[in-house]
Amino acid sequence: MILTDFDYARPFTLEEALTLLSATRGGRVLAGGQSLLPGLRTGETVLDAEGTRLLVDVRHLEELRGIERTPDGLRIGALTTLAELAADPLVLAEAPELAAAARANGDPQVRNLGTAGGNLAAAGRATDLPVAAIAADGLVELAAPGGRSTVTAEDLAATGVPARAVITALLVPAAGRAAAFEKTADRATRYPVCAAAVRITPGGPRIAVTGATARALRLRGVEDRLRGGPYTTEAVLAAFRAEPRELFVPGRGTSAEYLGHLAGVLTARALQRADQVLA
Repeated sequence: MILTDFDYARPFTLEEALTLLSATRGGRVLAGGQSLLPGLRTGETVLDAEGTRLLVDVRHLEELRGIERTPDGLRIGALTTLAELAADPLVLAEAPELAAAARANGDPQVRNLGTAGGNLAAAGRATDLPVAAIAADGLVELAAPGGRSTVTAEDLAATGVPARAVITALLVPAAGRAAAFEKTADRATRYPVCAAAVRITPGGPRIAVTGATARALRLRGVEDRLRGGPYTTEAVLAAFRAEPRELFVPGRGTSAEYLGHLAGVLTARALQRADQVLA
């Protein structure tokens, strides 16, 4: 299909990008383009139907790149590619669930172009990075014409990126290697049928799933049932069976019961692998 008609701007600074988004109805941020451009081709992504349609290309803004250690953990620039995220030594050592989620995303071409910020911002379908960011207790840093702010990764998954805002970074606490990510992918699209991310903390496990649920979601009820362990497959599956069945959304020929079981199996695998690091 032919792309939707649009105007294009390539700002030289973040402030210029925010000005363009603020002044233009129907403006969208273009980073890696791995979700946005296919969506424009298929009609899944709709720019403003009546006003100006503008893509604001932020790919060349160096201030949005890079991974660095901070006093509280790691700061991952929004334009960090998924390939960079998957291979970065700091991320592998301190937030391995993020590295694994990035590595599971698409194919090499997608990972070389797709960005951390774009994956977090993708709306309307399950992607890999948001669930790992939720398990990691991540904060998403936003810039908007009114100033800078942060929102939890969990809240961003629920509400999406605010209009005229740009994701600038993902902030995650450093936790060592006691974290993991597991995924069953759709063979055609490589999007997750179900993915689970976990991080074991002194206060207990943090568990999030996507694909099987309507959006990337932290499962506090499962966490409470598993606090203190054990993380055996039987215990994890029992914790998932206690969740409301309506939490799991059937689709693509799968039932809610099947998806709830699959989420439990993947979570058990992730918890057992993360727990081995602490043994």
